[in-house]
Amino acid sequence: MMLNLEQGKFLVKLARRAIVTSLVSGEIISAPTEADEILRKPRGVFVTLHEELGGEKMLRGCIGIPYPIKPLIEATIESALNAAFHDPRFLPLEFEELGKVTIEVSVLTQPQLLETSNPSEYPSLIVIGRDGLLVESEWQRGLLLPQVAVEHGFEAVTFLEQACLKAGLPKDAWRSGNVKVYTFQAQIFAETSPDAEVIEVVHFAEKG
Repeated sequence: MMLNLEQGKFLVKLARRAIVTSLVSGEIISAPTEADEILRKPRGVFVTLHEELGGEKMLRGCIGIPYPIKPLIEATIESALNAAFHDPRFLPLEFEELGKVTIEVSVLTQPQLLETSNPSEYPSLIVIGRDGLLVESEWQRGLLLPQVAVEHGFEAVTFLEQACLKAGLPKDAWRSGNVKVYTFQAQIFAETSPDAEVIEVVHFAEKG
C-alpha cells in the first residue's frame, strides 16, 4: 500500500527527531501514538543519510530492515539511529554535522524471489529504475536500494554484481545457481536540504 506525501514527511521528520534526540540527550524516542494506521503496520524500511561536501552529495550512512517484521514507525526510528551511529563504514554522526546532512527514507515492498532454473535469465527479470536487489547465500546477504542503480548508472548485470559484492560474495556468484535473488520496490521520501522540505521520489514506486 502506497503512502501519501504527508505520511512520508512524517517518517522523515521522525527519523531526524530520533537522531537529534539521541545526539542531545542520548535517549531513544518512543514510537509516536498519533501516527496514521498505515504507519503502524509492519513494513521494511531503510534510512539513508547524505552529507554535502564541496557541493557534492556524499553517502554518510545507510541501514535498514528489509523485511516487514516491525511496525513502520518503529523500524524507521531504529534504522535512523543505526544509519547515524552504527554504520560500520562511517564514524558515528556528530552534532556539528546535522546542518549538512539530509535524510532519505525508503519504504520497501515485500522482497519477491526471482524464480528461474537458469540464472543467466536474472538480468532480464530486473527493471532498473523500479527494482532494488537482495541477494542471499546461506548467511550472507547484500541489499541495494532501487535508487543505487540509477544514481550510479548500473545496468542489470552490474547491479547484480554489486549486490553480490555487498553480500561479501564474488561478483559473479549470482550465476552459480546457489544464490537467491529477490527484487523489491521502494517509495522514497527525501529532504531537499537539511531539515527542510520533504519531497517524494516517485520513480521507484511499487508495481501497479
